[in-house]
Formats: sequence, C-alpha cells, structure tokens
Amino acid sequence: MITLYSKATSNGRKASIMLEETGLSYRVRAMDLDAREQKEPWFIALNPQGRIPVIVDDDGPDGRSATVFESGAILIYLAEKSGRFLPVDGRARADVLKWLMYASTHLTFTGMQVHWQVRLRDEGRPHDLLSVWQEENNRVYGAFEQGLADGRPFLAGDAYSIADIAAFPWIHRWKMQEITLEDFPAVGAWYARVGARDAVRRGLDVPPRGDAL
Repeated sequence: MITLYSKATSNGRKASIMLEETGLSYRVRAMDLDAREQKEPWFIALNPQGRIPVIVDDDGPDGRSATVFESGAILIYLAEKSGRFLPVDGRARADVLKWLMYASTHLTFTGMQVHWQVRLRDEGRPHDLLSVWQEENNRVYGAFEQGLADGRPFLAGDAYSIADIAAFPWIHRWKMQEITLEDFPAVGAWYARVGARDAVRRGLDVPPRGDAL
C-alpha cells in the first residue's frame, strides 16, 4: 500500500493525479499546512525539506518500504512501478523527461512566485515583483506553446505522460496567475484535453479541498 502525504496544492496534485491514473492502491494522509504540520519532526524524518507531497510505499522495489519526496521523483517512481506514462528508453523517454524537468523547474518555480505575489497583493501587502514574475510566467507558457505548436496532442508527442501530469496542476491555476490563455491556443487545447481525463478530475480533489481552485 502507498501512503500519500499531501494537500491539494499544485505540487500535491501531481502525485494524486498520477496515483489515480495508474490505479495503484493508496491511502491519503491529508496535511494541515496552515498549522505547519509539514515542519513537525515526524514529517521532517520523511522529507528533510518539510514540503509535500511525499509517498511511502510499503512494497518498495527491493521488498522494503520506500519513501520518495519531490514531485518529479514521485512521478518517475510511480511510472516505473506501474509501467505506465514513461517510455523505457530511447528518444521517447528523453522527450518525456525533458518536459518533465521543464515543468518541475521553470513552470513550478515561476508559478509559485506568481501565486505568492498575487496573495500579497490581495492582502494589501507590497508585491513589487508581481509584474516581473508574471512576465516570466508568460515566457514559460510560451515555451509550452512552442512545444505543442506542431499539433502534437501531448507535451512529449502522441502519448500522454508524466510530463503532462507535472505541468497540468500549475496550468490549472492560469486564472489566478492572470494568464490570458487565448494567447496560447495550443496550450489551451492541451489543457482541455488533459483536464477531460477522469483520473485528472479525481486527482485534483485529493485530498478534498472544497473549492474549485
């Protein structure tokens, strides 16, 4: 059994969507981030960074329990465990991994900065870097637009993969980021395509959030 320590944030949703997509058996330990539960010693023992998501797999690859943190690493681990959404080798694997890394670094970090600055603005606090990070976020979306502009249905080509799963939860927050999605028609079509998947819709609400964000 896999235990998912998470909250339905953009990073947490990467893991929950992947678990829903693979059909692997899992249970959820919802984390109270507002109470800083993720900084308590018992959780730091699972992830020294003190951040979600984390999975603990009772049936690890060597028959022992395996703990995995960092959302990109979790996606790779679950892909290899299930044999799904990550090609075994060759060009196809490289294509998935390059977009996975782009989503896990540029998209994730830039989106996180925009979200932070928007919250500061909405709280009436200084947010001097909002326009800087929004400009960078538009550049990041532009890279996805270019990658999808040849008509490919998914980031790495014809097959849905962990690259798409890594990118979707952050692009799902495009309204909060104040992105004009009409400026990125290929991204918009990809977003609708991925968002229509049953497992994606289920994974967005693990653990339940009680809102549409």
